[in-house]
Amino acid sequence: MKRTVSLLFLVVLALALGSCNSRTDTSEGSVILSVTDFDGLPSGVSVSGGPTVVGEITLRNITKDPSGSSSDLQSIELRAYEVRYSRRDTGTRVPAPFVQSIFSLVPAGGTATITNLQFLALDQLRNPPLSDLAENGVDQETGSEVVVLNVSMRFFGRTLSGDDIASDPASFTVEVVP
Repeated sequence: MKRTVSLLFLVVLALALGSCNSRTDTSEGSVILSVTDFDGLPSGVSVSGGPTVVGEITLRNITKDPSGSSSDLQSIELRAYEVRYSRRDTGTRVPAPFVQSIFSLVPAGGTATITNLQFLALDQLRNPPLSDLAENGVDQETGSEVVVLNVSMRFFGRTLSGDDIASDPASFTVEVVP
């Protein structure tokens, strides 16, 4: 009898858990940080031009439960952003990723616009494969006068209530020339 009750309990528990709606977003906290817009994206840059920037990036703080209420404690203090690169052309060498500190507040349910955000720093421009373009006029690996990079940016912050938040990567493509 005891075994039958235990088995019945397990069946009911399995049915109850199976009928629960699962969350699709498993990140910490009650908000999502999203890159919603890039303005002033360069399609091409020169290694001799120095550090390069994106004119404007808009970040949005989205509450995970749109039918619920929001609070100032859901505001996100930005702390850093990370830039990673991949090749869109036939090359395999990429600039080293970099992380830069940043400070801004993205209010709960609102947006923040960041201007002139660097995506290629001097460290990336002064090292291969981009330094090849400055020194020789061509990428030593591919022999091309252009290095085509996919640039991926990700933002990190913390809500005022203490939850760590990270955006999904937002990407664009840029051609780097001598």
